[in-house]
Amino acid sequence: MKKTIITVVGKDTVGIIAKVCTYLAENNVNILDISQTIVQGFFNMMMVTDASASEKSSVQIAEELEAVGKEIGVVIRCQHEDIFNMMHRI
Repeated sequence: MKKTIITVVGKDTVGIIAKVCTYLAENNVNILDISQTIVQGFFNMMMVTDASASEKSSVQIAEELEAVGKEIGVVIRCQHEDIFNMMHRI
């Protein structure tokens, strides 16, 4: 399993979740866990995904999601689970 952590942050607007989830579905990336919140108009979402069924590389998915984020006015970051864990160790 290729677990990837995806974070989405920005000003809340209609369709953020739909746009991100549509991209993931079209590229065979399965959402394993998802959490999202809106605080004073700011949107924050974190997803744990499995990209093992996708034909695209993790780098390609990350680049394309970054472009989706720019299109809808949010910042989208993708990191492999191991990298995410190492960056957030105490």
